[in-house]
Amino acid sequence: MATMKAVRIHEYGGREALSLEEAPCPEPAKDEILIRVEATSVNPFDWAARAGYVAGYYSYNFPLILGLDVSGVVEGVGSEVQGFSIGDSVYARSHPSKNGAYAEYITLPASAVAMKPRSLDFNQSAAVPHAAFSAWDALVHVANVAPGQTVLIHAAAGGVGTFAVQLAKSQGARVIGTSSAQNLDFLLGLGADEVIDYNATRFEDVVHDVDVVLDLVGDMGDNTQTRSWKVLKPGGMLASLVQPPSQETAAEHHVKGIFVSAEACDGQILTQIGAMIDKGELSPVVSTILPLAEIRRAHELSEGRHLRGKIVVEVDGR
Repeated sequence: MATMKAVRIHEYGGREALSLEEAPCPEPAKDEILIRVEATSVNPFDWAARAGYVAGYYSYNFPLILGLDVSGVVEGVGSEVQGFSIGDSVYARSHPSKNGAYAEYITLPASAVAMKPRSLDFNQSAAVPHAAFSAWDALVHVANVAPGQTVLIHAAAGGVGTFAVQLAKSQGARVIGTSSAQNLDFLLGLGADEVIDYNATRFEDVVHDVDVVLDLVGDMGDNTQTRSWKVLKPGGMLASLVQPPSQETAAEHHVKGIFVSAEACDGQILTQIGAMIDKGELSPVVSTILPLAEIRRAHELSEGRHLRGKIVVEVDGR
């Protein structure tokens, strides 16, 4: 059996559970593509899954390979796959319930894969799929953000937040972003109309009549989600990617509360996102690039929760 280098966990735990080792190389099913992974990235989901925080949602089989984002080259195609050929440069997001991309190879359904944006290299492309698709799912598909609306984005300088700012602006919305002081000018440069230092100002004291709140924080620490209800106008929406909003509280405020899971990634949406990137309408933000051998360090940085944009991981061993 062919093998590959992969980072796996054999049980839930801390960063020490991440082990770079030899693992079986996957074979594509008839509707799948085999991708040689050039780069991946670290998302908060990765370390939440590693620690067992999502065990109530997904029943994992160990050993488990983490890593949602995929950027690489097609190495094989299943018998029913059309539209992809060996040698194509592609990007994708793996399903959160299955083995991921902290590895030299991964198989994915062809329906979840798209051609890599031409204007990006593999490292830059690896910063896109999960974050951009999650922002798209929340703002375009669920909230249906429209011109003239106001959108408040929490943790706007993070991986999903940076794409959310750009997507909301592309939809014609007025964008307010919360972040630490060091990222305020950065967010204005991304297109935000107003920025709030969450350490200096209570956002609910200065923001009112918002159409959509994109919650990327939840109630961890300072009850950001709970405090967000009062800034919405009647009929508005709180869309959260981290914590299911209370339906009772939503009803009390005459608004909607939606939990956006963004589970199954659609390659057609990634194609649209790639087109926007190649037109200069969207751009990934990469803060750090580390080799796969330093995956524990990558998780450590991500768990600090104060990074700008994404941590990209180059896959070594070839």
